[in-house]
Amino acid sequence: MPVLTSLKFHRRDRGSRATITLAGELDLETAHSVRGVIDNCLGDGIRTVDIDLTLLTFCDVSGLNAFLAASQRTTTVGGTLCLRHPSPMLTRLLNLTATGFLLDDRPLVSASCADVADDLADGRPTSPAS
Repeated sequence: MPVLTSLKFHRRDRGSRATITLAGELDLETAHSVRGVIDNCLGDGIRTVDIDLTLLTFCDVSGLNAFLAASQRTTTVGGTLCLRHPSPMLTRLLNLTATGFLLDDRPLVSASCADVADDLADGRPTSPAS
């Protein structure tokens, strides 16, 4: 029986930059999905990865580990990974674990939250290069 995931993502590419919007819960059961989408980006030549957390409702230490591993892999290939728009709870977790370097407060250029929410609601989990 297939396992239903409580995490969806939307990927939007612009040249060598990708914005990945996560929606739902990031935990032990779903962290592998984040690793996979980051690996796909790197394999596609993406070197700047922005992760929009506006629609993320939960993140535990497994999610934090996925972000750290993704940051390390991205740095290894000469790229950068930035977490954008974290919830106050996730910001606190990042500050408590001294991993705030993953955050970046520059404006994020991506699809609007409404567009991403519509895509996710329509069952379109990813949106390659647009």
